[in-house]
Amino acid sequence: MEKVGKYELVREIGRGATSTVYLAVDPFTQREVAVKVAAPGILKDARRGRLYTHLFLNEAALVGKLVHPHIVQTYDAVVDSQVCYIVMEYVAGGTLERVCTPDSLLPLERIVEIVFKCTRALEFAFRAGIIHRDIKPANILFASTDPNTGDIKISDFGAAIIGSPDRTLVLGIGSPAYMSPQQVKEQTLDHQTDIYSLGVVMYQLLTGQLPFQARNSYEMIYQIINNEPRRPSSLRSEIPEVLDTIVARAMSKRLQHRYRDWPEFAHDLAQAFRDRQLRVPADRMPDLEKFDTLRSFAFFAEFSDVEIWEVVRFSEWKWVPPGTVLIRDGDVGDFFYFLADGELKVLKNGMVLNLLATGDCFGEMAVIGKKESKRGADIVTLTRAKLVRITGSALKRSSEACRFHFYQAFVAVLSERLTSANLRLVSF
Repeated sequence: MEKVGKYELVREIGRGATSTVYLAVDPFTQREVAVKVAAPGILKDARRGRLYTHLFLNEAALVGKLVHPHIVQTYDAVVDSQVCYIVMEYVAGGTLERVCTPDSLLPLERIVEIVFKCTRALEFAFRAGIIHRDIKPANILFASTDPNTGDIKISDFGAAIIGSPDRTLVLGIGSPAYMSPQQVKEQTLDHQTDIYSLGVVMYQLLTGQLPFQARNSYEMIYQIINNEPRRPSSLRSEIPEVLDTIVARAMSKRLQHRYRDWPEFAHDLAQAFRDRQLRVPADRMPDLEKFDTLRSFAFFAEFSDVEIWEVVRFSEWKWVPPGTVLIRDGDVGDFFYFLADGELKVLKNGMVLNLLATGDCFGEMAVIGKKESKRGADIVTLTRAKLVRITGSALKRSSEACRFHFYQAFVAVLSERLTSANLRLVSF
């Protein structure tokens, strides 16, 4: 079997002008990886060698960094005069390009979810001092072979600005159709150039076409600087006005009118779900909605975005009707809940002890207490309720940082309950 370094090549999965990507196996971890190998002698190219070297060194600089569920991880890199390759996480689902034509469009709620995940991932990168600078469908991957489900992952940080936004840039990088007006004018760039590019991606996902149509790069650049695109809803009638507004703001030519930062962009996408302006099936809860719900709870205030996404993956979400007994006094259980919407009552021997509201955690003592810990009360839904269920086994399998923040938050919840109980005793 052919090798690159220690990696055993399985098959070619992609090829470009400057490199070839292979599916490979790491013999030590036995995991599948993607290995991007520079074309022989490409770094010595008399005209563009310095640029190609910059691209590979950029990706090499990210080894072990940007650990995020929606960013392709870089595991290893070798950049020298003899061989040049980057080893990355293998993502099997292909790129967003497969859903960017009029006959392959995704449902609106799925598109909003994808763009929302991109905003959170690019915010994570920005906080690490990294601006991608080449956001386009070809650089966003589906984790699943079914584009309607699963996560996405942003790839190819070769063109990224790492460090101060006002450093001297390497020019000639990027795809003109997705470039911001500032980028095509070769101005100093910051995170707002990525916001514009993601706006273009959103436009294309919604409509199946680019906002600007041109015969060559020069005509494309002229339109980016001078023209306004048609509203997405004029090309796809079911698109609500709120998505037209979001795309227009992300793609504003004037920086002061564009989203100032990623949280603003993410907020408006989440708001479209909260306001029920998208037709989401009643039995489906998109990851965007789950993330936004958990992030709003005081319990998760100290959790990082990465840990919140982890909780989204291992938690179970469901709606239950009023009068449902969720926990019975005396039962043994290995799970706990968060109330995401609705109202519950806590009963002991038929007497109401407490009412629980949105954001409250309950049932956790059976998980953090001694083994075979029994429930101390009945908990029953007063209204239709949305519940987040987490098992003790799922919590044990979570990352160390995630578990630490859970137990830290449990202590805060128990302290608050003890304080409240003491106040009630004093009042008698």
